[in-house]
Amino acid sequence: MDQVKVGKFIAQCRKDKNMTQAQLAEKLNITDRAISKWETGKGMPDSSIMLELCAELNISVNELLSGEVIKMENYNLKAEENLLELKKQKEDSDRNMLKMEVIIGYISAIQFLALIFIASFIEMPSVVRILLIILGSILFVIGIINAVKIEQIAGYYECNNCHYKYIPSYNSVLFSMHYGRTRYMKCPKCNKKSWNKKILTKI
Repeated sequence: MDQVKVGKFIAQCRKDKNMTQAQLAEKLNITDRAISKWETGKGMPDSSIMLELCAELNISVNELLSGEVIKMENYNLKAEENLLELKKQKEDSDRNMLKMEVIIGYISAIQFLALIFIASFIEMPSVVRILLIILGSILFVIGIINAVKIEQIAGYYECNNCHYKYIPSYNSVLFSMHYGRTRYMKCPKCNKKSWNKKILTKI
């Protein structure tokens, strides 16, 4: 998706409505800084605000994502292109999140082991030793909590029985047996437990 093109389109539509950035921001209950960010191609409107923005600018979401007014004969084609682009962006984002999960896991483990090693083999008062062990444990737990949260929300899990694709609850991911990114969980559709594999796309 061409953010610069979309930004210029938003700016043009706003000007056609004789609105300043501040006036549009007020109607959407956001800051004019956010409008400026969109219009300069440094960001995209959040999905939660797209419908409201389109209503104010009198355009469709399809036109917003395309960054242009769409002729009726090209409408369905553009809609498909935009859906495919959004799907690709989500997959790329989820892939990057899963890479970050691995990095967080390694950093947490290294911090924990380093602090335990220091506390075990370097001469220091007992109080400092205990504090280092506590600190290492806290950092490790925080890292694991964040890594599991990423594992939960990035992509989907596919049921091995009915092949339903879903995002499980945090507790399901946290307390399930697993190897790699395959977890033994109950499918919310067929209610059967099986080894469900992590996938990036729902289609």
